[in-house]
Amino acid sequence: MNTPRAGRADLERSAALFAALGDATRLELVMRLSADGSQSITRLTRGLNLTRQAVTKHLGVLARAGLACSTAAGRESHWSVEAERLDIARRYLDLLSATWDERLKSLEHQLSTR
Repeated sequence: MNTPRAGRADLERSAALFAALGDATRLELVMRLSADGSQSITRLTRGLNLTRQAVTKHLGVLARAGLACSTAAGRESHWSVEAERLDIARRYLDLLSATWDERLKSLEHQLSTR
C-alpha cells in the first residue's frame, strides 16, 4: 500500500487531537456537540457529574486541540465542534484501518498458499 507520509508537525497536531479525545468526558462532550449542535456550558453540564468549571476545563483542552470552539451569546458561551478536525481524526483512523486490512489479507494469502 502506497500511502502518503505525514510530516512531523502534522503528526504532533494529530497526536494532540487524539490525546484530547482520549478522555471519556471530553469524548462525551464531542459526541454531544456533534449530535445536538452548539450548546452552552450550562446545557453541556446537565446529566454529567461535573461542575461547570470542570466542563470548562475539558472544553479548553478540546479547543486547544482544535476540536471545539466557542462564540459569545449574551452572558454565556456556546460551544460547537470543529468538524474539519474530526475529519482529520477519521482520515488517520481510516488510513490505519486500511493498512491493517491489507496486512491481514496478505497474511491470509500466505496461510492459504501453504
